[in-house]
This record gives sequence, C-alpha cells and structure tokens, in this order.
Amino acid sequence: MTLTDPTLPASPAAPAAPLTPISLTPSALARRLTAPKGFGDQSLLSPRPDAIRLLGGIPDPSALPLDELRTTLGEVWDAGGAAASLQYSGSHGFEGLRAWIAEREGVDPRRILITNGGMHGLSLTVQALGEPGAVVAVDNPVYPLFLRTLELIGAEPLPVPVEADGLDVEHLARRLADGDRIAAVYTVPDFHNPSQGTLSAEKRAALVELAARYGFVVIADDPYRELRFAGEDQGRRVFFDSEHVVHVNTFTKTLGPGLRLGWLVLPEHLVDAVLRLRNRQDSHSSTFVQTLVQHLLVSRPGWFDATLARARDLYRHRAELLVQELEARLPGRLTITAPEGGFFLWPLLADPAVDAAGLHARAVAAGVDYQQGEFFASGPGTDSARRLRLAYGDRTDAELRTAVERLAAAFD
Repeated sequence: MTLTDPTLPASPAAPAAPLTPISLTPSALARRLTAPKGFGDQSLLSPRPDAIRLLGGIPDPSALPLDELRTTLGEVWDAGGAAASLQYSGSHGFEGLRAWIAEREGVDPRRILITNGGMHGLSLTVQALGEPGAVVAVDNPVYPLFLRTLELIGAEPLPVPVEADGLDVEHLARRLADGDRIAAVYTVPDFHNPSQGTLSAEKRAALVELAARYGFVVIADDPYRELRFAGEDQGRRVFFDSEHVVHVNTFTKTLGPGLRLGWLVLPEHLVDAVLRLRNRQDSHSSTFVQTLVQHLLVSRPGWFDATLARARDLYRHRAELLVQELEARLPGRLTITAPEGGFFLWPLLADPAVDAAGLHARAVAAGVDYQQGEFFASGPGTDSARRLRLAYGDRTDAELRTAVERLAAAFD
C-alpha cells in the first residue's frame, strides 16, 4: 500500500479536455429588436436641466388617486387581506375586478382578461393572432410602439391612412378588394395617438363589417377613451358585439402607469387561447395591485366616474391653454385642431419652407422637447414629417406657457 506524503506537493492534474464553445450570439428575435430611433430615443432629449418635455401621454400627478390608494392599503391590511395579496393568483385576473370592468363595458366577465397595462395586452393579442410573416394593417401615422410589438412575431405592417375622423376604412376596403389579406388591423379609435382624432361611428361599423367579411380581427387600442372632454362619444358597443374585435384598455391614463394594470375584452372564441399563452409567460398580474385596485373600485361606487370628471376638467383646461398660447404667440405658423380628449395636440407646420428637423433642433436647444411627427409614419403618403406631437397632460400652466414661448423663439 502506497501512502501519499502530505508534505509533498500534489501531482499536477491532467489537462482538462477543451470545452465546446457556447454561442453568446443573441437569438434572431433579439437581434430584430433594435434600439429606438426617434420615438423613445433618449439621445434626442435636451441636456438642459430646465427643459420642458411635451413628450408622453402621461397623466398629471394631481389626477391620480394618491390618498385613496393609501387609505385602501390600510383597509385591505386591517381586513386581513395582506397575506393573500402577496401570494400567487389566477391568470384570468381577480373575479371581482373583472366583474366591475365587465359591468362597465356591458360584456360577460369571462371575456375580460386582466393584463399588465396596455402594451402587455397588445403583445398578448399580437402573439395570439399572428404567425411569422403575417400582415397586420396599421394606422398611418401610428403609435410607434405597436410596430415594435409586431417584431415579436415577425409580422409585416400594411400602412392605412388616418383621416380627421380616424382610420381610412374605404382605403382598407379597396386594398382588401384588390387582393390584400391581413390577419388583423390595429387602430386607436378614440383620441388617436398621434393624430388626436376619433374614429366615427360610421367607420366603426364599416370596419367591423369588413372584419367579418374578410376574416380578420380588429385590435382597438383605447387607453384614452375615458378622457373625452368635448364632442360626442362615437360608441363602443359595435366593438363589443363583434366576434372580430379585441378591445385593449388600461388604467394607465386614469389611475397611474406605475400600477401596470389593464384589461382585454376578448371575443369568446379567443379567451382560452390567450389564457394558454399567458400561462406560458408572466402567469398573472400582480396580486397586490389587483387587490388594491379591486378594493378601491368596488368599495366606492361612483368614485371612479367622479375622479374621471375632475381629470377631464383638468385636461380640457390644459388643452385649451396650449391651443390659445400657440395661436397667440405663433399666429399663422401652425394649423391647429383643438382636441376633444386625450393628451395630444398634432399641429401642422403651415409654411412648407420651415425645416421641421431644424425647428426641432432649435427648440431642443431652447429648452422645449416634443415628438417629431416623422417618427409616427408607418409608410409614405402622410404629412407626418410636418407635424409636431405636443403632449400636455402632465405639464402645468406655467410650463405650457414657457414651452410655447421657447417654441416661438425657435421659429425666429
């Protein structure tokens, strides 16, 4: 028997066989998801610390239920609901919250699926409906983040012009009659982002009829619907009564984007498919957030509508102030249509000789940021490049006045 002397150094180990290299290259999907160019590009922001940013559809802090949520948290804790709110919950969403939404929308609660905000709802919908290479008709101009959602399945957008009263349904009908085939059409029916218009009742009915005739689904993205402060509601019953419409909504603009809580109104035949998809992703929305929001809405009948009424008054005032300031300081420079709701103004540069990109660069240097219209075009044929998207939701009166003053200076 041979003993090893512990005082002697150990024999060197035999060299290990070379490892097979592991590829660190991102997947084809990840490589398609490029960094934002234009819309959402942080490199375009003004470096000035006093810059006023008219950039996003952001609700004003004063319109959010800060005190009510604090009180609700105490009520839930005192009632013994704390532990349950920190546990897992079902993929469909809280029954009481779904019932509250369903009653408001006038649909069967089974058709409601709670989501993590509007973008999550859009992502689920696109993945449930589309295949690689699918064609999805989209607004032109369009909410740019929806185009990025299409990248998840490798779908191709088919731009459809947007008019003052929403998507050009006759244009889409001609494309379909000429042989184009689509899996879905995406539009923002109320207070369109970016063009601020609303899809007329006649166009809503015509769009749903087209969907039934050609077998596609309408994705109605409606985050601003509750924020009408002028004009007449064009209705949503036609969407809810159709088996060809997925209605996407969110509490982002009314209760706060940080809650990450929204919902889908699905056709009955899509409910199980979307649930199966959701079961393979995030599983469910935050139990904690659902607990608070359900308690807040269900235990205070009428509170949500009263809150909306105050918010509408605020945003009406902001919109009117912005229009007045632009018309006073930039007479004849912009063609403006006063919004009837939502958070955006979409003015057109009246003088074709004005360089839109140069104007934006000067405005940024002067300390006011806005979204350049060119970033919203989903295809050719629009005047988007000569538009400015000005967001007023979270800006004070003083900030709006200063922003317009700086914009006027950029014109000179």
